[in-house]
Amino acid sequence: MSDVIVFGAGGRAGRAAVHEARRRGHRVTAVVRDPAKYDDLAAGDGLSADGVRVVAGDILDADDVARLAKGHDAAIAAAYDFGTPPDVFFTGAARALLDGLSSAGVPRLLAVGLASVLETASGTLLMDTPGYPQEYRSFYLGHAAGNEVLRTATTGLDWLVVSPSGDFDHGGPRTGRYRTAPAEAGSRISYADFAIALLDEIDSPAHHRVHLGVERDPGTEENPGGRESGTGENPGGREGSDAEENPGAGER
Repeated sequence: MSDVIVFGAGGRAGRAAVHEARRRGHRVTAVVRDPAKYDDLAAGDGLSADGVRVVAGDILDADDVARLAKGHDAAIAAAYDFGTPPDVFFTGAARALLDGLSSAGVPRLLAVGLASVLETASGTLLMDTPGYPQEYRSFYLGHAAGNEVLRTATTGLDWLVVSPSGDFDHGGPRTGRYRTAPAEAGSRISYADFAIALLDEIDSPAHHRVHLGVERDPGTEENPGGRESGTGENPGGREGSDAEENPGAGER
Protein backbone atom coordinates (compact mmCIF):
# COMPACT_ATOMS: atom_id res chain seq x y z
CA MET A 1 0.00 0.00 0.00
CA SER A 2 1.29 3.44 -0.96
CA ASP A 3 0.30 7.00 -0.10
CA VAL A 4 -0.58 8.97 -3.25
CA ILE A 5 -1.43 12.67 -3.47
CA VAL A 6 -3.48 13.88 -6.45
CA PHE A 7 -3.42 17.59 -7.29
CA GLY A 8 -6.46 18.56 -9.37
CA ALA A 9 -8.49 15.63 -8.06
CA GLY A 10 -11.77 17.28 -9.03
CA GLY A 11 -11.14 17.11 -12.79
CA ARG A 12 -11.94 14.08 -14.90
CA ALA A 13 -8.38 12.74 -15.10
CA GLY A 14 -7.71 13.51 -11.44
CA ARG A 15 -10.93 11.88 -10.30
CA ALA A 16 -10.16 8.76 -12.34
CA ALA A 17 -6.71 8.61 -10.76
CA VAL A 18 -8.22 8.83 -7.26
CA HIS A 19 -10.58 5.96 -8.03
CA GLU A 20 -7.86 3.78 -9.57
CA ALA A 21 -5.54 4.36 -6.60
CA ARG A 22 -8.35 3.34 -4.25
CA ARG A 23 -9.05 0.19 -6.30
CA ARG A 24 -5.46 -0.81 -5.61
CA GLY A 25 -5.71 -0.18 -1.90
CA HIS A 26 -3.58 2.97 -1.79
CA ARG A 27 -4.25 5.80 0.63
CA VAL A 28 -5.11 8.97 -1.28
CA THR A 29 -4.94 12.67 -0.54
CA ALA A 30 -7.21 14.42 -3.07
CA VAL A 31 -6.27 18.10 -3.47
CA VAL A 32 -8.86 20.57 -4.81
CA ARG A 33 -9.45 24.29 -4.40
CA ASP A 34 -12.75 23.92 -2.53
CA PRO A 35 -13.40 20.57 -0.82
CA ALA A 36 -17.04 21.53 -0.18
CA LYS A 37 -17.70 21.18 -3.92
CA TYR A 38 -16.49 17.58 -3.98
CA ASP A 39 -18.53 15.75 -1.39
CA ASP A 40 -18.83 12.80 -3.79
CA LEU A 41 -15.12 12.47 -4.54
CA ALA A 42 -14.18 10.16 -1.69
CA ALA A 43 -17.13 7.82 -2.06
CA GLY A 44 -17.64 7.81 -5.84
CA ASP A 45 -17.48 4.95 -8.32
CA GLY A 46 -19.06 2.47 -5.93
CA LEU A 47 -16.05 2.51 -3.58
CA SER A 48 -16.03 3.36 0.10
CA ALA A 49 -14.54 6.62 1.34
CA ASP A 50 -12.00 4.81 3.51
CA GLY A 51 -8.43 5.86 2.81
CA VAL A 52 -9.32 9.09 0.95
CA ARG A 53 -8.74 12.57 2.37
CA VAL A 54 -10.07 15.57 0.42
CA VAL A 55 -8.16 18.78 1.19
CA ALA A 56 -7.74 22.32 -0.11
CA GLY A 57 -4.41 23.21 -1.68
CA ASP A 58 -2.62 25.35 -4.26
CA ILE A 59 -0.39 23.61 -6.80
CA LEU A 60 1.30 26.96 -7.56
CA ASP A 61 2.56 27.33 -3.98
CA ALA A 62 5.69 25.25 -3.30
CA ASP A 63 5.22 25.54 0.46
CA ASP A 64 1.63 24.31 0.16
CA VAL A 65 2.77 21.42 -2.06
CA ALA A 66 5.45 20.45 0.47
CA ARG A 67 3.06 20.67 3.42
CA LEU A 68 0.39 18.51 1.81
CA ALA A 69 2.75 16.02 0.14
CA LYS A 70 4.93 15.19 3.12
CA GLY A 71 4.77 11.47 3.89
CA HIS A 72 3.51 10.46 0.43
CA ASP A 73 5.19 8.01 -1.91
CA ALA A 74 4.12 9.62 -5.18
CA ALA A 75 2.23 12.61 -6.58
CA ILE A 76 -0.07 13.02 -9.56
CA ALA A 77 -0.56 16.47 -11.08
CA ALA A 78 -3.80 16.83 -13.06
CA ALA A 79 -4.65 20.45 -12.32
CA TYR A 80 -5.32 23.57 -14.35
CA ASP A 81 -6.68 27.01 -13.46
CA PHE A 82 -8.48 28.70 -16.35
CA GLY A 83 -8.08 32.06 -14.65
CA THR A 84 -4.29 31.90 -15.10
CA PRO A 85 -2.53 32.19 -18.49
CA PRO A 86 -1.35 28.71 -19.57
CA ASP A 87 2.34 29.62 -19.76
CA VAL A 88 2.20 31.11 -16.27
CA PHE A 89 0.22 28.23 -14.80
CA PHE A 90 2.12 25.26 -16.20
CA THR A 91 5.60 26.69 -15.58
CA GLY A 92 4.59 27.84 -12.11
CA ALA A 93 3.07 24.48 -11.25
CA ALA A 94 6.14 22.61 -12.52
CA ARG A 95 8.47 24.75 -10.38
CA ALA A 96 6.27 24.47 -7.30
CA LEU A 97 6.03 20.69 -7.70
CA LEU A 98 9.78 20.31 -8.21
CA ASP A 99 10.55 22.40 -5.14
CA GLY A 100 7.69 21.26 -2.94
CA LEU A 101 7.91 17.53 -3.63
CA SER A 102 11.69 17.55 -3.26
CA SER A 103 11.39 19.36 0.04
CA ALA A 104 8.76 16.87 1.23
CA GLY A 105 10.88 13.87 0.18
CA VAL A 106 8.36 12.59 -2.39
CA PRO A 107 10.37 10.63 -4.98
CA ARG A 108 7.94 10.26 -7.92
CA LEU A 109 5.77 12.71 -9.92
CA LEU A 110 3.27 11.77 -12.63
CA ALA A 111 2.09 14.83 -14.56
CA VAL A 112 -0.93 14.67 -16.83
CA GLY A 113 0.23 16.06 -20.16
CA LEU A 114 -1.10 17.03 -23.56
CA ALA A 115 -0.89 15.08 -26.82
CA SER A 116 -0.48 18.31 -28.78
CA VAL A 117 3.12 18.60 -27.55
CA LEU A 118 3.91 14.89 -27.95
CA GLU A 119 6.01 13.72 -30.90
CA THR A 120 4.37 11.79 -33.73
CA ALA A 121 6.04 8.75 -35.29
CA SER A 122 7.86 11.12 -37.68
CA GLY A 123 9.28 13.19 -34.81
CA THR A 124 7.03 16.20 -35.43
CA LEU A 125 5.01 17.56 -32.53
CA LEU A 126 1.33 16.80 -33.04
CA MET A 127 0.42 20.51 -32.84
CA ASP A 128 2.72 21.19 -35.82
CA THR A 129 1.21 18.58 -38.15
CA PRO A 130 -0.88 19.76 -41.15
CA GLY A 131 -4.51 20.50 -40.35
CA TYR A 132 -4.12 20.29 -36.56
CA PRO A 133 -6.42 22.80 -34.76
CA GLN A 134 -4.55 25.96 -33.76
CA GLU A 135 -7.19 27.89 -31.79
CA TYR A 136 -5.75 26.64 -28.49
CA ARG A 137 -2.10 26.97 -29.46
CA SER A 138 -1.32 29.18 -26.45
CA PHE A 139 -2.60 26.33 -24.27
CA TYR A 140 -0.38 23.83 -26.10
CA LEU A 141 2.65 26.09 -25.70
CA GLY A 142 1.90 26.54 -21.99
CA HIS A 143 2.04 22.77 -21.53
CA ALA A 144 5.27 22.63 -23.53
CA ALA A 145 6.81 25.32 -21.31
CA GLY A 146 5.88 23.39 -18.19
CA ASN A 147 7.43 20.23 -19.62
CA GLU A 148 10.62 22.15 -20.35
CA VAL A 149 10.84 23.25 -16.71
CA LEU A 150 10.75 19.58 -15.71
CA ARG A 151 13.28 18.57 -18.38
CA THR A 152 15.83 21.18 -17.32
CA ALA A 153 15.42 20.65 -13.55
CA THR A 154 18.46 19.66 -11.53
CA THR A 155 16.57 18.10 -8.61
CA GLY A 156 16.53 14.35 -8.04
CA LEU A 157 12.74 14.12 -8.44
CA ASP A 158 11.79 11.22 -10.75
CA TRP A 159 9.11 12.72 -12.99
CA LEU A 160 7.09 11.44 -15.93
CA VAL A 161 4.62 13.30 -18.15
CA VAL A 162 1.84 11.02 -19.40
CA SER A 163 -0.72 12.09 -21.98
CA PRO A 164 -3.15 10.47 -24.35
CA SER A 165 -1.52 9.83 -27.68
CA GLY A 166 -4.44 11.76 -29.17
CA ASP A 167 -7.46 12.58 -27.01
CA PHE A 168 -9.73 11.09 -24.39
CA ASP A 169 -12.69 8.90 -25.24
CA HIS A 170 -14.90 10.85 -22.86
CA GLY A 171 -17.55 8.16 -22.52
CA GLY A 172 -15.24 5.21 -22.94
CA PRO A 173 -15.29 2.24 -20.53
CA ARG A 174 -12.55 0.83 -18.37
CA THR A 175 -10.98 -2.07 -20.28
CA GLY A 176 -7.99 -2.63 -17.99
CA ARG A 177 -5.55 -2.45 -20.92
CA TYR A 178 -3.53 0.15 -22.83
CA ARG A 179 -0.34 0.56 -24.82
CA THR A 180 2.29 3.25 -25.29
CA ALA A 181 2.23 5.06 -28.64
CA PRO A 182 3.49 8.21 -30.38
CA ALA A 183 1.12 11.11 -31.00
CA GLU A 184 -1.72 10.47 -33.45
CA ALA A 185 -4.73 12.78 -33.71
CA GLY A 186 -7.20 9.89 -34.09
CA SER A 187 -5.94 7.95 -31.08
CA ARG A 188 -8.28 7.58 -28.09
CA ILE A 189 -8.26 6.29 -24.52
CA SER A 190 -10.80 6.35 -21.70
CA TYR A 191 -10.16 8.23 -18.48
CA ALA A 192 -10.31 4.98 -16.52
CA ASP A 193 -7.67 3.28 -18.67
CA PHE A 194 -5.53 6.41 -18.58
CA ALA A 195 -5.65 6.26 -14.79
CA ILE A 196 -4.42 2.66 -14.97
CA ALA A 197 -1.36 3.88 -16.89
CA LEU A 198 -0.68 6.53 -14.24
CA LEU A 199 -0.96 4.10 -11.33
CA ASP A 200 1.11 1.45 -13.12
CA GLU A 201 3.93 3.99 -13.31
CA ILE A 202 3.62 4.54 -9.57
CA ASP A 203 3.40 0.87 -8.59
CA SER A 204 6.11 -0.32 -11.02
CA PRO A 205 7.94 2.64 -12.62
CA ALA A 206 9.07 1.81 -16.16
CA HIS A 207 9.64 5.26 -17.72
CA HIS A 208 11.56 8.21 -16.36
CA ARG A 209 11.90 11.92 -17.23
CA VAL A 210 10.14 11.72 -20.60
CA HIS A 211 6.75 12.54 -22.12
CA LEU A 212 4.91 9.26 -22.65
CA GLY A 213 1.83 8.79 -24.83
CA VAL A 214 -0.70 6.06 -24.13
CA GLU A 215 -3.75 4.83 -26.03
CA ARG A 216 -6.44 2.19 -25.98
CA ASP A 217 -5.09 -1.24 -26.88
CA PRO A 218 -7.29 -2.24 -29.84
CA GLY A 219 -8.34 -5.82 -30.26
CA THR A 220 -8.34 -6.61 -26.54
CA GLU A 221 -11.30 -7.84 -24.55
CA GLU A 222 -12.51 -5.97 -21.54
CA ASN A 223 -10.52 -6.82 -18.46
CA PRO A 224 -11.23 -4.64 -15.42
CA GLY A 225 -8.43 -6.21 -13.46
CA GLY A 226 -5.52 -3.80 -13.24
CA ARG A 227 -2.03 -3.74 -14.68
CA GLU A 228 -2.23 -5.53 -18.01
CA SER A 229 -1.04 -4.66 -21.46
CA GLY A 230 -1.26 -6.00 -24.95
CA THR A 231 2.30 -4.79 -25.62
CA GLY A 232 4.08 -6.81 -22.96
CA GLU A 233 6.04 -3.74 -21.90
CA ASN A 234 3.72 -1.17 -20.37
CA PRO A 235 0.25 -2.16 -19.20
CA GLY A 236 -2.24 0.68 -18.88
CA GLY A 237 -4.09 3.40 -20.78
CA ARG A 238 -3.72 6.65 -22.69
CA GLU A 239 -4.15 10.19 -21.36
CA GLY A 240 -3.37 13.84 -21.62
CA SER A 241 -4.53 16.93 -19.86
CA ASP A 242 -8.18 17.16 -18.99
CA ALA A 243 -8.14 19.89 -21.61
CA GLU A 244 -6.86 18.39 -24.84
CA GLU A 245 -9.29 19.62 -27.50
CA ASN A 246 -11.57 20.55 -24.63
CA PRO A 247 -9.69 22.93 -22.34
CA GLY A 248 -12.60 23.29 -19.98
CA ALA A 249 -12.26 20.24 -17.82
CA GLY A 250 -9.37 21.02 -15.53
CA GLU A 251 -9.47 21.77 -11.80
CA ARG A 252 -6.80 23.34 -9.71
